[in-house]
Amino acid sequence: MKLVGVIGGGQLAWMMGDAAKKLGLELVVQTPSKNDPAVSVAQETVFAAVDDADATNVLATKCDVITFENEFVNLDALSVLEDQGVCFRPRLTALAPLLDKYHQRCYLRDLGLPVPNFFALDQQEDIKSKIEHLGFPVVLKSRRHGYDGQGTFIIHDLANLQSKLDLNTINQKLSQQLFLLEEFVPFERELAVIAARSVTGEVVIYPVVETQQEQQVCRRVIAPADITPDLADAIEAIAHTLLNNLQVVGVFGIELFLTADGKVLVNEIAPRTHNSGHFSLDACETSQFEQHLRAVSGLPLGNPALQCAGAVMVNLLGYENSHSDYHSQRQQLAEIPHAHVHWYSKTESRPGRKLGHVTVLLEQQNQDTANAYANGVGAAISQTIESIWYPG
Repeated sequence: MKLVGVIGGGQLAWMMGDAAKKLGLELVVQTPSKNDPAVSVAQETVFAAVDDADATNVLATKCDVITFENEFVNLDALSVLEDQGVCFRPRLTALAPLLDKYHQRCYLRDLGLPVPNFFALDQQEDIKSKIEHLGFPVVLKSRRHGYDGQGTFIIHDLANLQSKLDLNTINQKLSQQLFLLEEFVPFERELAVIAARSVTGEVVIYPVVETQQEQQVCRRVIAPADITPDLADAIEAIAHTLLNNLQVVGVFGIELFLTADGKVLVNEIAPRTHNSGHFSLDACETSQFEQHLRAVSGLPLGNPALQCAGAVMVNLLGYENSHSDYHSQRQQLAEIPHAHVHWYSKTESRPGRKLGHVTVLLEQQNQDTANAYANGVGAAISQTIESIWYPG
């Protein structure tokens, strides 16, 4: 197998480029714009929206297997192609329970995995009584197409909910099943883990990381997370259960809440490579992007272990509307010891947009203290990076 099709041409597909070269693979990308990052690393590009199944049919003629950079696809339309013999990895039945966040919650609950209390906004239900059961604040989520904080709202009272939903037209909105409501989890920390499964059923799991969010957008990742071995084992068990039940082929990102009493709840599943795993490009023997290509192309999985004591990854988020390439700031970031700057070459900056990331590797320490060491220096490194990147 030499040609891998990728639906989506953003930075996640772009970061597969070096891994594809290493493995002797070529990428064929379906993406709407010639300015999308992955166009520069693709052997060939099909310019079309990611949910254009006719374009995916064209993509299928140019590659041996098709995988996904994002989940904004039309599964019903793609199923016709799968029935005609097009090979998707992960398979569409592995994606089906996950793309709608309410269906995802139900699937995780039915697997026996720990999740926050939740319910769908359904016009047959008494919403007020349901919310009274959860208590304010609650979290309102779009069931489809929400990412990087978009479509997620913290709701503090009924008036706030009415404002978001526009209850004058609630019957119309609810019939479209647009939203999910769930309890607000007063977590101690947010965690995440990247896991991969091969065509033969082998599962490998990366070190659990701590993610730090601001306004529901990931700002920083600390690897490894400062957690107990028992907690790490519990999270690995969650990953094994999920990937094996779905019979996944490829990489998944699993986001989690750690509560004050030491319990883990599954927040969301990303059926693809994930921002929380970007540290692996520089810190691990096998990056999540190489791992994903290994899995979908039928190669043996690689070693996910850290090659250093730890790593701190900081996202470079847009803070203004501009067309700058921020060359001066990137140069200063590159001068930080053990720093690796990854710039996605997006032509437009806007507030909150992910323009790149910086990973700083931590020098080797006694592995018994690696977790605490990574967390101890993470704040200082993050502060240095952000003082360079953000004005003022």
